[in-house]
Amino acid sequence: MWILPLVGYLGSVMGFAFMTLAIASGLYYLSELVEEHTVIAKRFLSKLIYSIMGLQLLLCVVDRFPFFLTVLGIFSHFIYLGNMRRFPFVKLTDPLFLASCALVLINHYVWFKHFSHHQERAYQNVSYYDTPDDIPTFTEIASYFGLCVWLVPFALFVSLSASDNVLPTIGSGSDFSSSSSATSNGSSKKRGQGMAKALVDSVLNTIADVGKMTGLKKPEDRL
Repeated sequence: MWILPLVGYLGSVMGFAFMTLAIASGLYYLSELVEEHTVIAKRFLSKLIYSIMGLQLLLCVVDRFPFFLTVLGIFSHFIYLGNMRRFPFVKLTDPLFLASCALVLINHYVWFKHFSHHQERAYQNVSYYDTPDDIPTFTEIASYFGLCVWLVPFALFVSLSASDNVLPTIGSGSDFSSSSSATSNGSSKKRGQGMAKALVDSVLNTIADVGKMTGLKKPEDRL
C-alpha cells in the first residue's frame, strides 16, 4: 500500500492542527473570561488550591501515598498560592513565580518516578501474564497528574497577566500623569493581558508575518 499511509500522515497532520487550534481558542476564551471576572477567578483559584492541598493530604492518610512527596506537593501549592497576592498581575522575575515554574517540573518528575517505580516493583512479584491488584490504573494516574500536579499551574498560566501591562500607579510620577492625561482625552485604558492570550496573539502575529514574507496577504490587505 502506498496511498493509504500518505492519507494517514495527512490526517494526522490535519488532526494535530485542528487540536492545536481548538486548544488555542479555549485558552484565548478562558483568558478573556478571567479578565472580565477577576474577583470571581481569584476566589475560585484560591479555593481550588486549598481543595487540592486537602486532597493530597487525604491521599497520604487513606491511600498511603508517600509522605515526603505529599509534603512537596502541598508546599508547591502553598507557593502557587503566593502568586495570588497581586492577582491577576505577576512579575515574570518574581521569585515566587520562578519557584512555581520550577516546582511544576519537579513535581511532575518525582511523581512520574514514583508511579513508574511502583509499577516495576509490583510486576516483579507476579507472572508476566498476571495483573497486580495493588497498582493504580492509567486512568487513576492520569487523573492524579491532571488534578494534583498540572491543574493549578495551568489555571494560573491562563489567569495571570504579565505586570508590564499594568497601569502606572500614583507612585510612578510622570508616567501616571501622562497616562491620566491620555485617559482624559478619551483614549481607552490599557489593561493587563493574560499570558495565555499574549502567547496566542504572538503566535498568530508570527504566522501572519511569515505569510507576508511568503507573499500571502489577508483578504482586507488585497483591497
